[in-house]
Amino acid sequence: MEILKSWKVHAFALIIVVISEMIGTKKVALGPGVLLFLPMLYAMIIGAVISLPKLKALNLSEMNISAKCLGIATLMLIAKLGVLMGPNLVKLMQSGLALSFQEVGHFFGTIIFGLPVALALGLGREAIGATYSIDREPNIAIIAEKYGLDSPEGRGVMAVYICGTLFGAVWLGFVAGFIASLNILHPYALAMGAGVGSGSMMAASSGAIAAAVPSMAKDILMYAGASNLLTSVIGVYFALFVSLPVTVFLYEKLSPIIGVSQRRRIEGGKQA
Repeated sequence: MEILKSWKVHAFALIIVVISEMIGTKKVALGPGVLLFLPMLYAMIIGAVISLPKLKALNLSEMNISAKCLGIATLMLIAKLGVLMGPNLVKLMQSGLALSFQEVGHFFGTIIFGLPVALALGLGREAIGATYSIDREPNIAIIAEKYGLDSPEGRGVMAVYICGTLFGAVWLGFVAGFIASLNILHPYALAMGAGVGSGSMMAASSGAIAAAVPSMAKDILMYAGASNLLTSVIGVYFALFVSLPVTVFLYEKLSPIIGVSQRRRIEGGKQA
């Protein structure tokens, strides 16, 4: 009932939706591809501006209610994806290993690419927590249980979690829409890659892909939803038994080679 009584939150949400839909989808050519500016992007930016404490548009209690509304909206999105997946279970089964194999892409994206970059930037064991996954809630729980959040690994996982919460959906929306416009990968493959285990990131990236290929919009959302569900179910075990041990192993091998001088400079600055 507290959620329903907060008229200011609902009024702001309605105004943001109306403004965002009135602006509509905009396309900006960028090299061989196209950047898609979707109404979701405008809504997130307007919402972020309204949430600035110095504007005092919403108090802390109303922001907490907004977070609860987001949870309800996510459940409605999942229900919609379930409705799309139900009649297409045969098609999902036919995708076979392709749908399961998408988990490997998350593995390569965060560890194989992210870990060397983190080490080159001068991160120590923070790089382990920061790069062994996309660092959503289940991944934080794994690090908290194994190392504790007050550890270098814990600081790494929390830093990426906060950055992902603030910029993840916006970034993935841009990247997914741009790659889809290049026509170098099948839209279904991109849709499966959009299911990274985060509802907001999946919605932003699959929405951008669907906007780039509107004739396949329903199938794109279906595959993205199935991929996201699969990642949520098996992703924890994959991160626990594969991603994290591999990240630790690679860290031990790469840290004496990459970013050594950068880490010494940072540690020297801390001591000074």
